[in-house]
Amino acid sequence: MSETAIKVLGIGSRVKHPAMGDGVIIRLYKIAYDVCFFTYGIKQVAKDYADWEIIEAIEPESLVTYTEAEKSLRKILREFSAINETVQIGDKWKDGMMILKPKDDSMKSKEIPIQTFFHKIVMVRDRVRVMEQRINSSKLLSDDDKVSLQQYITRIYGSMTTFNILFKYKDDHFKGESTK
Repeated sequence: MSETAIKVLGIGSRVKHPAMGDGVIIRLYKIAYDVCFFTYGIKQVAKDYADWEIIEAIEPESLVTYTEAEKSLRKILREFSAINETVQIGDKWKDGMMILKPKDDSMKSKEIPIQTFFHKIVMVRDRVRVMEQRINSSKLLSDDDKVSLQQYITRIYGSMTTFNILFKYKDDHFKGESTK
């Protein structure tokens, strides 16, 4: 196979293998990749393998430390996989109900389990994160466009901070613009 036919992928590149499904390249060798497949774990795939779909290609860097690769893999798994991280609701809200009461007393109130509402908030947060990553990695948008769109994303997070009281851990909170 000619040198120009092989596209070398870097750590963090996302691929879809016809048999093993979605995966992320986590290590480079001279003639192969270590790929972490979401379903099958870490498997080695030859660099000249052509039957997979390249979802997102990342240029290879000359030197990448294990720590950098681990951080990249965590970020990719969190932001792009169908396997969402477990986000815990605060203990005081477990098995609680959210009651929406209209001003008009002749109208019936609506009760929603807080767990259901919390799940929807987490889904919104995860989808905004994916949108943010896709904007940042887009080759079609200019840097000015990315900055402009990123400002909207930050404002979305800021608007969602009201719901932080539902989260058990502060690391899961929405964070908007800093007031520093």
